[in-house]
Amino acid sequence: MCFAMQEPTKENQDPNTEENSVEENVSDHVEVVSEEASETEGTTEPVVELDPWEQLEQDAAKWKDQAIRTAAELDNYRKRMSREKLDAVRFGNQGLLEELLPVLDNFNMGMQAAAQEQGSMLYMGMDMVHKQIGEFLSTQGVEEIAVEAGGEFNPNLHEALSQEASEDIEADKIVRVIRKGYKMGERLLRPANVIVSLGKETETESE
Repeated sequence: MCFAMQEPTKENQDPNTEENSVEENVSDHVEVVSEEASETEGTTEPVVELDPWEQLEQDAAKWKDQAIRTAAELDNYRKRMSREKLDAVRFGNQGLLEELLPVLDNFNMGMQAAAQEQGSMLYMGMDMVHKQIGEFLSTQGVEEIAVEAGGEFNPNLHEALSQEASEDIEADKIVRVIRKGYKMGERLLRPANVIVSLGKETETESE
């Protein structure tokens, strides 16, 4: 009798060969993983854990610094608000005082007319009112801008209305005052209107 030869099937394969192939695959995988782990271990930085007390000291220093900064900002805010409050009280009547200045100009013109009879009751009454107005302006911090003939011209305090030749006063000096100026502390309420000298006529003609 002839028996047909059968091809070996999976069931007929040796189980030892299957176990050997599985072990080889596992060992290869383990070697690859170990190589990758060794490479990553060489590149990553070690994590340093701080001592709990050192961490607490760092946190305390950070919050202390923040508290100091906050206190300084609050102190600056209080000082700024205090200055603004003082300025509001000091310069609150600035607009009213500026409107009062033209009235004072007219009153001074009346004083000059009444000065021709200084012994009259009219002049003495006006002089008393003039002193009261001066005291009121002084309590408000208002003062007249000092201007004299031959003085220096200051564009921050004076306003030149015109120029004219002068034999006695040098060029660019003040010849006379047309209207008085006033300031309130460091603030200018109104500049003084003045005439500025051109110098001698001979000098102007030669120019």
